[in-house]
Amino acid sequence: MNNTSNVTTGKPKKTGAIFMAPLGTTLPTDASTALDGAFACLGYASEDGVTNNNSPESESVKAWGGDVVLNTQTEKPDEFTFTLIEAMNADVLKMVYGDGNVTVTAATTTVGEKIAISANSAEQVERAFVIDMLLKGNALKRIVIPKGKVTEVGEIAYSDEDAVGYETTLSCAADDSGNTHYEYIQKALPA
Repeated sequence: MNNTSNVTTGKPKKTGAIFMAPLGTTLPTDASTALDGAFACLGYASEDGVTNNNSPESESVKAWGGDVVLNTQTEKPDEFTFTLIEAMNADVLKMVYGDGNVTVTAATTTVGEKIAISANSAEQVERAFVIDMLLKGNALKRIVIPKGKVTEVGEIAYSDEDAVGYETTLSCAADDSGNTHYEYIQKALPA
């Protein structure tokens, strides 16, 4: 039976929506448990939200005469794309440029915090990621990515009109169980 209460949108939680941590950090196994302290909040994402590309790619085998007689799955990439717009957040910069390429000097009484970035071809490392969101009716949704790696960063534009943002693509690798990500939903109790 159709049920409109199952139709929803996804909005970021006020306390943050996209988090990263080093591999090996304890991962949540539900939508509401507090995250391990190693998870860093990556701040605001653009209004486009988060996009997941998790579609299998196949190759068709044709017989003589053109009939398709077999479809074989050749790959099934699992990627998440979002644009982070806190361009002065050191954790965002570490995700984009790599931990070893971002140096933060704490503020003093006379000088504000300083951030130095080195852009180079050092390979990105895998990390754990969590994406938290609110669904309709105060339901919670959590996506857990045990092994994600930044594989693409879009062009970075500096202008008067738009926030500086880092359009980021995370490619997910399979964990020890063969899964590339997990999703958890917790519906709110009826009033």
